[in-house]
Amino acid sequence: MSAPLARPIVILISGSGSNMAALVEAARHGRWAARFGAGVVAVVSNRPGAAGLAWAREQGLATAVVDHQQHADREAFDAALMAAIDAHRPALVLLAGFMRILTPGFVRHYEGRLLNIHPSLLPAFPGLKTHQRAIETGCRFAGATVHRVTAELDHGEYLEQAVVPVLPGDTPEALAARVLTQEHLIYPRAVERLLAG
Repeated sequence: MSAPLARPIVILISGSGSNMAALVEAARHGRWAARFGAGVVAVVSNRPGAAGLAWAREQGLATAVVDHQQHADREAFDAALMAAIDAHRPALVLLAGFMRILTPGFVRHYEGRLLNIHPSLLPAFPGLKTHQRAIETGCRFAGATVHRVTAELDHGEYLEQAVVPVLPGDTPEALAARVLTQEHLIYPRAVERLLAG
C-alpha cells in the first residue's frame, strides 16, 4: 500500500473520459507522485453509464456516480457532488468533458483548484456546439483552451491553448476529432505546469 498523496486530484466526467485517461496516463508517465506528491485518486460522473468509469476502475481509481437526475435542483446536485469530491480532500478538481453548469457556490468552494478544458480558442465560442459555430463563422483556426473555472461560463484565466486548422469541407465531427488530439496534450501539460509551480 503506497502512502497517501499530498496533492490528490479528482476528475469529473460525463462520458467516455478520454481527457481523463490522458491525465491519468500523464500522471503515471510523468511521475507526478514522486515529483509533486500528486496523482489522480478518483473519478466522479453525473451519468451512471459513463464509459470512462469502467476504465477508471480498471486503473484502480476510486469512482463515484452523483446522478443529476436524482436531485431536485442544481444546488442539491452540487451539494451531493461536493460531498463525493471532498471525501478525497483534493488539491485539484479537473473537469474533463463534465457536461453540467456548476453553481456559483460550487465554483467558490473550489476556487483556485478547479480547471476545465473547453473545445475552442476562448474567448471565442464559449458554451456548446463550438466546432459547428467555428465552421459556420468561417474561422480558419479552431482549438482548445485549458482554463481556471470561475462563476462566469468558460471565462477564467487561460492556462494553455492549442490551435488546430479548420480544413475545407470540415464537418463538426472531423474538427472535433482533430481538436481532441490536442486536448489530450495540453490538459496534462497545463496541470503539470501548475503542480510544478
